[in-house]
Amino acid sequence: MDTTILGRTGLMVSVMGLGCGGPSRLGQSYERPEAESIRVVECALDLGVNVIDTAEAYRTEEIVGKGIRGVRREDVILSTKKSIMARGEGPASPEALRKGLEESLRRLDTDYVDVYHFHAVHPDQYDYVRNVLVPEAMRLRDEGKLRFIGVTEYFEKDQRHEMLDRALGDDCWDVFMVGFNILNQSAREAVFARAIEQNIGILDMFAVRRAFSRPERLKEILRDLIEAGQVDSADLDMENPLGFVVESGAAESLSEAAYRFCRHEPGMHVVLSGTGSLEHLEENARALNQPPLPEKVHHRLREIFRKADLVTGS
Repeated sequence: MDTTILGRTGLMVSVMGLGCGGPSRLGQSYERPEAESIRVVECALDLGVNVIDTAEAYRTEEIVGKGIRGVRREDVILSTKKSIMARGEGPASPEALRKGLEESLRRLDTDYVDVYHFHAVHPDQYDYVRNVLVPEAMRLRDEGKLRFIGVTEYFEKDQRHEMLDRALGDDCWDVFMVGFNILNQSAREAVFARAIEQNIGILDMFAVRRAFSRPERLKEILRDLIEAGQVDSADLDMENPLGFVVESGAAESLSEAAYRFCRHEPGMHVVLSGTGSLEHLEENARALNQPPLPEKVHHRLREIFRKADLVTGS
């Protein structure tokens, strides 16, 4: 597995990260036996993936803890997250942040996490997170319970990256988790250009969602973008949208192309891939270890979706 440096953290990371949330949650969303989910983690490590991303909200931290038990702790980059709003309660307090991290450490069976994110922060929550919770995260960092501080956007509601645009004005962030894919490339200008200047580590989520594996869902999304004036219908054959990617021989599947498109974006460090299937895990690892798409295909995808910023690909 190819590796790179995760921005200012200096961490040597695999370009593929195992995402333990998303629709699958390591297969737990489909009621797979825990042992199968643990095996997905173990297999990812065997493939050379060293970034494992989870969160208290995913309910997969214990599985990750069991999956990494057989490797040296320093050989794994653990990323987890704290939810800002508890269900039925107000925003997390500094005390709740501390307790949440301690509980995550217990579930992960470790003394520290490498990256601790504030999870799915809305634009209107940013000031509270920055002014009230970040100082406590810094204290936890000084105590050795976390190494680097990150923030993840709420991409489903913030497709234009308003929260991260504000976060780029502060110097407390080591890592961003960003929504970026073929259908919504707006982070290129809104986030990546400045993140490169500030040497912020970037983890990509939503590289592949339903649109890339379900043709009818892709057509539905494209119709919405055409209606919104963000995609020109003349650029697409709606009978086989994006069929030119595979027909040209650029990739064996649209999902493979989607991973490669994100993997080689300037400023990108780690592309997260979530699955409960060992077969899909291996396919995704092969895709993310391949070279960039041919320039002609890459350019065409950029041109078609250059104005699109209303969808996530889900």
